[in-house]
Amino acid sequence: MPKTTLAVRSDETPWTTAEATAVREELTEDLARLKSELVDSARDLQDILAGGVDGAGNDQADVGSNSLERDAELSLAANQRELLLQTEKALSRLDDGTYGVCELCGEPIGKLRLMAFPRATLCMDCKRREERR
Repeated sequence: MPKTTLAVRSDETPWTTAEATAVREELTEDLARLKSELVDSARDLQDILAGGVDGAGNDQADVGSNSLERDAELSLAANQRELLLQTEKALSRLDDGTYGVCELCGEPIGKLRLMAFPRATLCMDCKRREERR
């Protein structure tokens, strides 16, 4: 059962039901969109691979173009998979009551940060420290 009280910093107002619902809806919509995009990416990649990249019958420019297209599609699919995993994790954290709590220090992440980036798992201080490494 989803927790109705989400973590907030001491200088923030508590989450309203409407705000919490909006975050959940955004994440749920993102999840559906990302799943659809992954299906499309898989189909596009299949089409690219079916066209072949081995160069048989193609000039050098065609082979290079096909390789670039394949690499771009693989990169896009990897990014979509990562976003999908982050979205699933955020929804799970909403359900288990840990949404809004920093995974490193255990302090609230910050309501404004989560409203801007609902997949955030780290508070700004921990995120800054992580990026410096």
